[in-house]
Amino acid sequence: MVARAYTVAFQGVEAREVEVQCAVSPGMPAFSVVGLPDKAVSEARDRVRTAFASMSIALPSKRVTINLSPADLPKEGSHFDLPIALALLAALEIVPKDAAEAVVALGELSLDGSIVPVVGALPAAMAAAEQDRSLLCPSASGAEAAWVGGAQVIGAASLADVVRHYTGQRPIEPSKPGEVSMESGLRDLRDVKGQERAKRALEIAAAGRHHFMMVGTPGSGKSMLAARLSSILPPLSAAEALETSMIHSLSGLLDEGGISRSRPFREPHHTASMAAIIGGGRGAKPGEVSLAHNGVLFMDEFPEFQRTVLETLRQPIETGEVMVARANAHVKYPCKFMLVAAANPCKCGYLSDPERACARVPVCGEDYLGRISGPLMDRFDLRVDVPPVAYADLDLPAAGELSTTVAARVAAARKRQEARFANIQDLRSNADMAGDLLTDFATPDEQGRAFLTRVAERFGLSARGYHRVLRVARTISDLDGSEDVRKPHIAEAVSFRLAGANTG
Repeated sequence: MVARAYTVAFQGVEAREVEVQCAVSPGMPAFSVVGLPDKAVSEARDRVRTAFASMSIALPSKRVTINLSPADLPKEGSHFDLPIALALLAALEIVPKDAAEAVVALGELSLDGSIVPVVGALPAAMAAAEQDRSLLCPSASGAEAAWVGGAQVIGAASLADVVRHYTGQRPIEPSKPGEVSMESGLRDLRDVKGQERAKRALEIAAAGRHHFMMVGTPGSGKSMLAARLSSILPPLSAAEALETSMIHSLSGLLDEGGISRSRPFREPHHTASMAAIIGGGRGAKPGEVSLAHNGVLFMDEFPEFQRTVLETLRQPIETGEVMVARANAHVKYPCKFMLVAAANPCKCGYLSDPERACARVPVCGEDYLGRISGPLMDRFDLRVDVPPVAYADLDLPAAGELSTTVAARVAAARKRQEARFANIQDLRSNADMAGDLLTDFATPDEQGRAFLTRVAERFGLSARGYHRVLRVARTISDLDGSEDVRKPHIAEAVSFRLAGANTG
């Protein structure tokens, strides 16, 4: 007789169903796990055996075989402990077989029988809802999984609690969703002295999810500006929060089951490897581009990143998804992020200061920013020079607009975009427009079109550059509350496009 339980194997954010089959048959006493398990899954037999012993449950002197089906799907992770134990409990007729088959289970077992939290509870709950099953998981993961809402979530603290629940001795109350949190204590844009043009570019980037490049001397405020971007971005919608949280769940980044409505802000160091930025490593885990999904990826000291890492960004920027290809796995992750990059104008950082610049000016600047290829630079919608702030300005009281004021304009512009793209699937911002959509929503008036044509011919804008100017102009008109894209909107968009080292 074969008893069954169900769990999932993760392939990116997709949770694939795995049937855990348990057979207790006559033969030499043994406990084997088959079905392409990795080392952590194979070791489950020792954890399960010891956890059973802690509950005074003796395994029979028979052959116990666990098969993880489909057998050709790689099984990785310690979350297979609980479903293996549940299938074995059903085979030993300790819990009802129909109860074991009605749930998707995941969790790691300690030797004393307690259930340890694991990553991936949120996508597992999504899979359970699609299979019309409930979810059995560690109690610490229950609040996270309950956000799905389509499946009942049973959070158990120990294997003994699981037995008592399914035998009716002490039913476990279904888990409730954790708290929705918003990041508090965000830094205010008003703290930045001067840099009004950079602040304007930051506002436009936030309103349309445009990629943004800052070039300036050390200490001019590039990192300070980027750190305040979160304070003007609108909160995640319910759908966006769930999308982002599924990726963070796989990476173990959700705190106590709570889901954040604040947009992710990731800032990897320039020594980060390709696997850290794009994704990969053991199990093809999501990288920084995916962890920044629906948020911001800030890359300071941009030219200092490895050239191969920078070039790999080109495809995710365009498509909004990344394929992590490994010998034993091809995993796709979403990665619609806003790229914000900051760079010094040259290696020494003082290209424009004759008194402090090195002897290699201007060659050092060309060599340094030349590390960023033309095709990659072409993907930045906004480029701005960030000059040093005068010492006299540092003593002045805080001036300029508060982040809340700018955030209100950004939110209003985003709402106009949501209304515009309401009937278009997977389109949320002006930065995503392409093809006929640009013609329908971003065609400038006659004066604007003539001006943009002259600029494109004069400066040799690429087709991509031409279209990106239109997208930025559409965002500027949204901030202006205008239904039409006019010449002043085109002119401002062009001024940000032509700043920097390249004009593609």
